[in-house]
Amino acid sequence: MTSVTVRVPGKVNLQISVGPLRADGYHELVNVFHAVSLYDEVSAAPSDRVRVRVSGEGADQVPLDEDNLAGRAARLLADRTGHPARVALEIRKAIPVAGGMAGGSADAAAALVACDALWGTDLSAGELHALAAELGSDVPFALMGGTAVGRGRGEDLVPVTARGTFHWVFALAPGGLSTAAVYAECDLLRRHEAVPEPAASDALMAALAAGDAKALGAALANDLQPASLALRPQLAKVLRAGEDFGALGGIVSGSGPTCAFLAESGRHAEELALALSDAGVCRAAVRATGPVPGAVIV
Repeated sequence: MTSVTVRVPGKVNLQISVGPLRADGYHELVNVFHAVSLYDEVSAAPSDRVRVRVSGEGADQVPLDEDNLAGRAARLLADRTGHPARVALEIRKAIPVAGGMAGGSADAAAALVACDALWGTDLSAGELHALAAELGSDVPFALMGGTAVGRGRGEDLVPVTARGTFHWVFALAPGGLSTAAVYAECDLLRRHEAVPEPAASDALMAALAAGDAKALGAALANDLQPASLALRPQLAKVLRAGEDFGALGGIVSGSGPTCAFLAESGRHAEELALALSDAGVCRAAVRATGPVPGAVIV
């Protein structure tokens, strides 16, 4: 092959339940992932070494050195399969950068799939999942897509039935939020509380199984949201605006700062995105649907 291109979706977390801090420094999580139709594309072509180029949404914020997660994915695959780490990765971004939608993790998943095909290493789905889990908690879900419950750090995934199509509006904020800083703030805010073990919401699972958008909007939950609001207070204004404009539910996506709103229909999503943009509470508002498949060769 001369090149391979993989399309990979972003995600919204319908629920993040954060348990107590573990001995290894991580938190036990229950994470309900939902893949949405904001896509990055990663193309892999032969090269003399690992090279990374990025274009599109927020490209100037994406590292091109050893910190680039897609490049790390290519090197990890090469190391584990004995293939020379020689590939040029071209990343075309539409998933918001540093927006709580796992764009970097999505690119890593796409790089694994693209390099596996380009190099003919022919890893199984389970082997790719194991490599993805080494790269980060959100990378395995980007391979899978759809809707799934993640446990542990988020890498232990079980698919969830989600009937129909849900319509989303994402209010994009300027700048990013450090995931580590948000978790640290979450621990600080809860330091005097008894933190229960995380569990998936029965109401959320029922809403997904029924395809009930109204019930799903009411069941959205994110234990990291108070911390994100503490670090970025203006996000509260964004969430209030979405509620005022008729969203079925609103939530900070992941660790933020993107805010996700559930709409009644495609038409309602269009109206909601326009209203949020006109209100000046975000730098942009984009629409998407979910669930959608994970990383796939195109």
